[in-house]
Amino acid sequence: METLVALHRNHYGEIISFVTSTGRIISYQKALVEMESGLIQGVQATEDSEGNMLLSPESEQTFDHYPDLF
Repeated sequence: METLVALHRNHYGEIISFVTSTGRIISYQKALVEMESGLIQGVQATEDSEGNMLLSPESEQTFDHYPDLF
C-alpha cells in the first residue's frame, strides 16, 4: 500500500496535490478516492461543517510536517 509523503499547496495555502510513497503525484480528490478504495493508508477522511470531505493524517492533526514538493 502507498502512503502520502509530500504535498503541494497553492498560493492560498490549500493543499492541491500529494506525492505518494511510490513517487506518483496525485490530486487531492484522487487521494480521497484512493484512500476510500483502500489504496492509500495513513490518512483518514472527515467531513467539515459545509459537507466537504477533508483528508488528515491518522497520527497528526494536520499535514504541516509534510514537505512541500515545490
